Amino acid sequence: MLNNIWAFMILLGVIYGACTGHMSQVTNGALDSAGEAVSLCITMAGVMALWMGLMEIAREAGIMQKMTKGIDPFLKFMFPKIPKDHPAREYIATNIIANILGLGWACTPAGLKAMEELAKLEEERGNPAYLTQEGKGRLGRDRAASSEMCNFLILNISSLQLIPVNMIAYRSQYGSADPAVIIAPAIIATCISTLVAVVYCKMKR
Repeated sequence: MLNNIWAFMILLGVIYGACTGHMSQVTNGALDSAGEAVSLCITMAGVMALWMGLMEIAREAGIMQKMTKGIDPFLKFMFPKIPKDHPAREYIATNIIANILGLGWACTPAGLKAMEELAKLEEERGNPAYLTQEGKGRLGRDRAASSEMCNFLILNISSLQLIPVNMIAYRSQYGSADPAVIIAPAIIATCISTLVAVVYCKMKR
């Protein structure tokens, strides 16, 4: 759907430029935007490399493990049916911590692994939606999201952030006089969104 919308907008812009005699501006705009996209990607790659490196140092130093233990009560509250030593808990914790630090891109691999482990957990529970017709235990096509999956996805979207790294990098790239001024509003907004997410999950459970 989004691909169709973007394709329609691009086509509309090209047709309008051709009809009004502004094709040169359209071409220049496309080239300038392409250059800005490359520059932005390089900037964001540097920012993400820095923070991913810091997270790796924190992991090697045991800081990530301590932070994971620190949010364990919250995980028990939100995911009471996930066994204590199940791998999904570690991936969920890593995802939440990365989100709190504002590393939206960095949390994606952990989020995907968490979903995989939650799917395996449903398979272990014998949920028929997660078994093939042959009953070999492999994940089938027609699957319904479990309660834990829904809760995790909602928490991931609400995304409590103490340091909105991505937004600060974007603002810096486009010449903001004070890129970090959004930290306080971002904390307030994401605290509210996360609180609403927690209440919603508990109400639906």
